[in-house]
Amino acid sequence: MAHGIRVLEDSCRGCVNCIKSCPTEAMRVIHGRAHIIEELCIACGECLRNCRHRALQLAEDPWESISNNKDTVALMVDPSLCTQFLWPPNPDFLIGPLRDIGLEPISGVNSEAFDLAALAVSRAIESADSKDMPLISTYCPAVVRLIQIRFPELLKHLVPVESPLEFGIDLWRIRTQQKELVALAASCPARIAMVHDPVGREVSSAEWAISVARLAKEIRSRGYAKAEIKAPAEGERWVQWGMLGGETLHVASFMNRHLNAIAVSGVRNVFDLLQEVELGLHAEVEFVEARICDTGCIGGIGNAESRFLSQRKIRSQKVRWDRTAREIEMLEKLYRARIWELQRKIEPINRLPLGEEISQAMEKLKEMNAVYAELPHIDCGACGRPSCRAMAEDIVRGRGEVEDCIFKLRKRISGLAEELLLLSRRLVHTVVEDKH
Repeated sequence: MAHGIRVLEDSCRGCVNCIKSCPTEAMRVIHGRAHIIEELCIACGECLRNCRHRALQLAEDPWESISNNKDTVALMVDPSLCTQFLWPPNPDFLIGPLRDIGLEPISGVNSEAFDLAALAVSRAIESADSKDMPLISTYCPAVVRLIQIRFPELLKHLVPVESPLEFGIDLWRIRTQQKELVALAASCPARIAMVHDPVGREVSSAEWAISVARLAKEIRSRGYAKAEIKAPAEGERWVQWGMLGGETLHVASFMNRHLNAIAVSGVRNVFDLLQEVELGLHAEVEFVEARICDTGCIGGIGNAESRFLSQRKIRSQKVRWDRTAREIEMLEKLYRARIWELQRKIEPINRLPLGEEISQAMEKLKEMNAVYAELPHIDCGACGRPSCRAMAEDIVRGRGEVEDCIFKLRKRISGLAEELLLLSRRLVHTVVEDKH
């Protein structure tokens, strides 16, 4: 299972900052080296934010493999990429700079794809059963993975609409009959994982994933000046999706009534809200726009620009939310074609069982609880695990020893020291102690 993060073992100092920041306890530090348990990782990027030694990095595809490709490489532009520069966040300004670095931007379908996604979400809300409320956005792949791993009961709440970044590429290929390989601009590890291990489809529409920060670096190195570009009168609707609340505004624009929605960002806030939804506390809410990164995708670890500056740029753009009759007619046609629909049902991600047979798993669980009962329950992280329960599980799975716990080790050493002291006082019966 891809998670969009690469561990540089030689740079890891074993500081355990990563294991304390992981919301799903997917990180371990064993023998002084960080390790990721793939079936638990949601690719949120919190470990990257907290690694001071740069031992973790985005597992993006090498820039050289894309820039040196003999064939033309198309780029699907993420809304976050539009906010990384001195000029206003308008995608038209990126066409020239992207071509200068050897990429052909996919243009002409972004607005249509995001419009279609918003329309499909609004229709899903209007037709949803009250017991499935609120519907939850699938735009953030890290949120989807969090639900798959920690909140499988909420899978039925996920709106059955694929990311417009995915089906937008399909739409572009259908419209243009182009067969060029496509790279996706990724603002976070979850977007990278979306390319290499997609959710809701067998194979991603894109072949490569390259970080927004890397693309921004290449473009900035060309020295484009702000004075060269004039701001347009209006901004693009789809760029609003890069900021928290943008998707909700877009969905609401397709409804003839007030949309009762919640927009939340940040790992802790998203986690708390999902727990509340699981408990049935927000049954009156129709739609939840959840983003793992603070302030939305512009806060992704894969970006170069400050999320606060990006937010200010997006908010400074006036956006026209109404559409022409021609636009509506085309959207209705695409909606009926169901190009926006998830190709596969999103299934829960189950943790590896403790045993192959139920009886064996139950015995292992009993053993794990017994080991946990003997541990100090202070979750200090000195053992390289995020919690004492995680350590107990690792011990049962054969991934650790009880003495990995510093407190158990100290107790063992203390007992051995006392035993050595007692042994040192015993004399061989044939030896007489010299009293002089």
